[in-house]
This record gives sequence, C-alpha cells and structure tokens, in this order.
Amino acid sequence: MKVKVFYIILLSLLFFSANNSLAQENEGEPILYFQMEPFDDSLFIKIQMEVFIDPPDPKAEIIADLRDANNQTLTIKGTLYPFLAFTPETRVKIQTFPFKINLSESINFSSVFSRVIDKIRLTKIISPPTLYQISSTLQYINPFLQAQGGERFGIPLKQDLGLSFGIGTPYAGILETNFFEVNFHLMGAFGGIFNGLDGITNIRDKNSHNNLYTSLGFHFGYVFPLGNFFELSYAEIINNPTDSEVNRYRENDTKDYKAKILKGSYLNWEFRYPFSFLGSTRGKFYVARYLSEVHIGFTGRELSLAGSTFDFRFDAMPKSDIRQPQYIFEVLAQKIADSWGFSALALGPSLIFSKDDKGRDGIIALFLNLRLKVGTSF
Repeated sequence: MKVKVFYIILLSLLFFSANNSLAQENEGEPILYFQMEPFDDSLFIKIQMEVFIDPPDPKAEIIADLRDANNQTLTIKGTLYPFLAFTPETRVKIQTFPFKINLSESINFSSVFSRVIDKIRLTKIISPPTLYQISSTLQYINPFLQAQGGERFGIPLKQDLGLSFGIGTPYAGILETNFFEVNFHLMGAFGGIFNGLDGITNIRDKNSHNNLYTSLGFHFGYVFPLGNFFELSYAEIINNPTDSEVNRYRENDTKDYKAKILKGSYLNWEFRYPFSFLGSTRGKFYVARYLSEVHIGFTGRELSLAGSTFDFRFDAMPKSDIRQPQYIFEVLAQKIADSWGFSALALGPSLIFSKDDKGRDGIIALFLNLRLKVGTSF
C-alpha cells in the first residue's frame, strides 16, 4: 500500500511539473526569460537561418530574454542577437513556444531538487521518426561516429548508395571487443568485411573474460522494404585466429567464464522500431540475434531533458552461446565544447554490468566513450 501511494504522489508531481509553465502563461504570467527546449527542429533551424548561421544546429542552445521591452534579445550558442533581427512570424513562434525552461524563477535551498522536476516536459516524450530513419534504403545514413559500439557511421555517396563503418559491434560496450567493420550499401542491401584491432582490448587487462574477439571475416545483409523495421544478415569467418592469438585472448578466462572467439558462420537478424524520444534526432528500440547472442535495448542521439542534450544507450544481452549475460549503460553529454564542438562532441561514461572473474555481480568495464557528429542531423 505504501508503495502504491508513493507512485501516485510521484506521478502527480511529474504531471504537475510538466504542465507548470503552460499553466503560468494561461494564468496571465508569461515567461519572459527562458531557454527553448530543442523539441522543434524546423523552428530552431529557421531561427538560425534568419541570422545567417550556417550550418544551423537543430539542438542549439537558444535563450530568449524579453523582460526589457526596449532591449529584447535572443542568445544562440552564446552569441547575442537583437530580437528585432527576426521576422515577426518567427518572433511570435518564439514567444508562444510551449517548451520553455523558466530562467527567471526564484532560487532557494530546495531548488536543487525541484528545478530538475519542473524542467521535465512529459508532453514531448515520443514523436515520429525522421524520413531517413524509416527508409529501408536511407536508414544507414548516420552523421554520428562513436569511438566504440553503437550504430554505424554512414556516408551517402548517392543517397541510397554509400559506405558505413564502425568500431566494435553495434551492440558492444566499451573495450569489450576488437571488432571493426567497413560496409558498402546499395538500395537496402549491404556487404562488407570485418577484422580485429587488438589494441582496443589491450587497454583493459582485468575482467576481460567476457570479451568478444574476431579475426578476418565478411558479412552481407538486407533491410526489408516497407519501413526500416527488419534486417537479416549472414556473417562468416574467413581466417581463424592463430594459436598465439587464441592464447592471448584466453589469458584471463576462468573455469566458468570464457571469452568468445568467433569462428564458423552466423545468421543474424534485428527487429527495430525507430522513433524520436525526448526530441532525439535518432532513436530506436530493438530486439536482435547477433553472432548467436540475444540483444534487447534502446539507442538514442541528442535527447533533450531539463535543458541538457545527451546520447543514451542501453543494451541487455540476456543469452549467449558462450558468454555470461551482461548489461551496457552509456550516457554521452553534449555541449562540452565551444564553437563547432558545441554539438559535434559528446563525451561520457560507458559501463558493462555482468559477473566479474570471481563470479560476483558488478561493473566489469568502465571507461569514457566519445562521439563525433559530422554534418547535420537527419
């Protein structure tokens, strides 16, 4: 009973906070000093184009100060612009923008807790994905290059013809695997090669008993049409690792826990549902079988919450033919640099939770991961 009451109170607080700013304006108290939550890409791009910012950033930090009728300003990524520099239509859209973070509220000792809740906007949790995300032939186009794991970095040559590559498998955690791949894409079909970069896993010399290692191989696959929902692929190892490589990969194995060394062939599939979560430019929920292992998770780029922009990834591997179950959590914070690095760089912790070499549950890998954004979001 106490648990139910707690959840009812918590949900009531969240619901109240989600509608707090709208209620203020409806009661005749307009918010005149606010940060705009980046939930409307088209408006954010239009605002920047009107002051000749090229290329515009759909996740730019935009702060409006309309308190002084004679000196109203808009600050975009730290640069100040007069409010009158924008068209009347754009000024109206800014003034009536529904997702505002009130910057003129009073501060007290409880604000450290309440301000975060007040900034959460539950009315914009989920929205439809972009055209690129639901296209079976264009979904590979991806401007985000991650140091390890995550979706592949995709470069269009002729839209549905292009290249992609990635370090680590799409489901891998930090310092978990020596896997890297290069692919060629054409009309929803793709093919490429993968190999091992041992320098990646050599950084981590403890609790590597749950790692995944590969040698030279190839794979090909197809994203079925009528939406970017189902992908089927085949992978095969061409050259098995040498005896010295196998010994090195297994040097931290235990009696019960052993690293996985790829050999033979694998039939892979992924069912995914692309959508925009918290204003993200890319996001999907997925269930997959990859290299004889089951994966369930979510990945999202440039999520917006309480004025912050970040990437988030969670991957659960509950079943494997060799390895222990593991769970990956990753949060990469944006806005850590100035100038072009404002939206191009994201940095944050990545961890793997599983059983350590003594059989205890705990974090077996923890390191910083890095993401670069090359070009604009799609």
